[in-house]
Amino acid sequence: MLGIPLLFQIYTMFNMFSDFDTESKPNPENVMDTFQIFPIIMILFTGVFFGWFWSIAIGLQKKIPKGIKMKVRKFKVFFFIPLIYIIFLMIYMGGIFSGMGTNGFSNSGWIFAIILPLHLSSMFCIFYSLYFVSKTIKTAELQRVVGFGDFAGEFFLLWFYFIGIWIVQPKVNKLYEKENTTANNI
Repeated sequence: MLGIPLLFQIYTMFNMFSDFDTESKPNPENVMDTFQIFPIIMILFTGVFFGWFWSIAIGLQKKIPKGIKMKVRKFKVFFFIPLIYIIFLMIYMGGIFSGMGTNGFSNSGWIFAIILPLHLSSMFCIFYSLYFVSKTIKTAELQRVVGFGDFAGEFFLLWFYFIGIWIVQPKVNKLYEKENTTANNI
């Protein structure tokens, strides 16, 4: 999850500055070649990132006490909205970067009118997914109904995943181990 975007960034910087033209500026052809790969990298990253959320939110549902109702159906709807939006946006950007899409952004008024509301609703859905996943983790851990104050730490750790993954994932692993040890002892 961290490696693919980091390697792409290193590759982009190397590719941009490795072949200077006569005026010591980055070669624009190298930059465009690099950006043609960007949508593929973003789709891979998005798949891994959202897959991690899905595995936590759905995988820990069996650890939730019977009396506590989580809104799993609402999570699934809000989960797939940004996923589909990002995939279609990356396909569109891939078409632009490869030259097969529209002529750049010259006719982008209607595109902006469509993308802005989709982007804002996608952001809301991602925040709801963060909320639901962090609430699921804390509910499975504490085995009771939790409020935002109980799982705010997990929420921000998931939001800033590049730090939080090192704290959240071991906690999730312990919850899974606890389940497997209990099943093996029976």
